[in-house]
Amino acid sequence: MTAWLITGASSGLGAALARAVLDHGHNAVITARNVDHMRDLVDAYPSSALALPLDVTDHAQVIAAVNAATERFGAIDVLVNNAGYGYTAAVEEGEDQAVARLFATNFFGPVAVIKAALPGMRRRRKGLIVNSPSVGARITIPGGGYYSAAKAALEGLSGSLRKEVEPLGLRVMVVEPGSLRTDFRGRSAERSGVRIDAYDQVLGRTGDFALGPQRGAPAKAATAILRAVEDTEPPKLLVLGSDALAGFRAAADDDARDIDRFEQLSHSTDATS
Repeated sequence: MTAWLITGASSGLGAALARAVLDHGHNAVITARNVDHMRDLVDAYPSSALALPLDVTDHAQVIAAVNAATERFGAIDVLVNNAGYGYTAAVEEGEDQAVARLFATNFFGPVAVIKAALPGMRRRRKGLIVNSPSVGARITIPGGGYYSAAKAALEGLSGSLRKEVEPLGLRVMVVEPGSLRTDFRGRSAERSGVRIDAYDQVLGRTGDFALGPQRGAPAKAATAILRAVEDTEPPKLLVLGSDALAGFRAAADDDARDIDRFEQLSHSTDATS
């Protein structure tokens, strides 16, 4: 039995993962800004589930949640940074305050939770940190630049963090889901109040132009994450969904073409002896 702390567990993938973890006999600290949305899960698992209010941008709440999790279950074995939301805007339309809030939740929030949980993990030389940037970190679409930037920042940080903590006995896993059947495009999405007509055709003005259908099932994605975490050697990167796989590979192939095409030009910048 392991103890999990999951952020953004009131709906979508976070809620599905919380239920999967508890169904498999693990302990879970499930957090969200509104704990009322998680009462049914706590009622179903009174001895193994603990619901806590957590706005990841609130430093005091972050510390309180980590302390409460440790007090209740003795340790945090698996930390899942799932909380986040989307923001649609052409880069030129981005509102400074809205972009700052987006980064506060999607990047700086997870960083704060990681930093709060790491001391206990380091002392025990045991722990797994699961960060969920989403495939948006790799697949950049019109209107999604700020969201992709925040997710790419979390992915980049995860890579360095992995190399820092693996010698200490800890692991880091990045999960990149595709488009799941959640309210991510509804309640969990914001749109810029600035609208520049020149981008109308490019963006489609639907909020999900170029995203395609929501193919992914949250319950299946949660089961996949649980299986990966329980593997004897959890993957560094877990891509979820056929759409995510196709987009990931297309982006990698596109990069590879330019790298190969300009390989000699790249070499030309080396200092000569």
